[in-house]
Amino acid sequence: MLGLAALFLIIALVAALLGFTGIAGMSAQIAWILFIVGLILAVVFFVMGRRPPL
Repeated sequence: MLGLAALFLIIALVAALLGFTGIAGMSAQIAWILFIVGLILAVVFFVMGRRPPL
């Protein structure tokens, strides 16, 4: 998930350098959403992994 966020961030940076502002903005928003979702999933999996087995 975080790898995809990094990929979309790179796409946004390249698009911004080439002047494609619409694509750059959309890619940056997708990267931000994927980063937040990945961060939430990482915290959930970290907390779930610390529980003792039933």
